[in-house]
Amino acid sequence: MVAKRKLENRNALITGASRGIGKAIATCFAEEGANLFICARNVEPLEKAATQIRRFGGKVVTHGADISNQKSVQEMVKHALKEFKQIDILVNNAGIHIGRKFVDYSLDEFDQVIKVNLYGLFHVTQAVLPGMIAHKRGKIINIASTAGKWGSKNQSAYNASKHAIVGLTRCIALEVGTFNISVNAICPSLVETEETPFFKERSEVLGISEEELRRNVIAQHSIGRLVQPEGVAHLALYLASDESDGMTAQSILLCGGYLMV
Repeated sequence: MVAKRKLENRNALITGASRGIGKAIATCFAEEGANLFICARNVEPLEKAATQIRRFGGKVVTHGADISNQKSVQEMVKHALKEFKQIDILVNNAGIHIGRKFVDYSLDEFDQVIKVNLYGLFHVTQAVLPGMIAHKRGKIINIASTAGKWGSKNQSAYNASKHAIVGLTRCIALEVGTFNISVNAICPSLVETEETPFFKERSEVLGISEEELRRNVIAQHSIGRLVQPEGVAHLALYLASDESDGMTAQSILLCGGYLMV
């Protein structure tokens, strides 16, 4: 007898799914039987990701959206509900990073980070939650960061947005727990993806090479390497599955021992 996959016939909406962590989560969910509604600002790489993910046999629908824009999000969720009738799992993954010394941020740069990382999560979650409440079931997974747990230099806009996500995760979880909806956050340290702007931005601020910065960052991880997207995806799978039904309002560190060094 073939074992039932963990997300069989569940419908998941994943933001920022064209690459990196979002793509890894979408792939992992598809392997476990989920139907996917994946979105990103740039449609071309999103379609390429969808083509790869469809090999697992589930339904995969793509949608271009700017999550910092409430109207764009409302249209996206309307489309998702038309395709799937209900959303069982929401992964708020989309986000941006702009590294600057605090005094060097322009208001537009700081505002952009907050609008995408924080307000984007606000828009999407507020649009999806009524359906979950009506069905009395749901899993919400917010991709935060170790930057949501403590302070760090030269990325105050990013830290502020991720601290806010950790706080929102707790508050929303307290409000919707009685509807059988869990809300949790994953807080990775720096994740090794095909596009990691952190190294370029931070090396410019510090006046060192990207290679030297990479060595320094890896040395801060007791596992001797950066966290991989697949590791984040496996934790997201646990939080999306029935196995985590007793867990909510948590912000889980996935840092490769970063705190221990």
